[in-house]
Amino acid sequence: MNPTELIELDARGLDCPLPLLTATRAINQMASGDTLRVLATDSGSVRDFEVFCRQSGHQLRSSDERAGVYVHVLKKS
Repeated sequence: MNPTELIELDARGLDCPLPLLTATRAINQMASGDTLRVLATDSGSVRDFEVFCRQSGHQLRSSDERAGVYVHVLKKS
């Protein structure tokens, strides 16, 4: 059994919908169970990642804001 991988994606400075599109491309390349951590500065990314995970079946493990940077952690289904 392989351990799951943590991949970090820096989408800071990208405007909607680019953080989500970039993350979607990354998650499509990942194995089931891997975790994607996305850093974004677009406030719309909060809603975007909630909807994306609800529709795609991936888990949104957390979504926090720290000093203007939104940190989204997703687990691929």
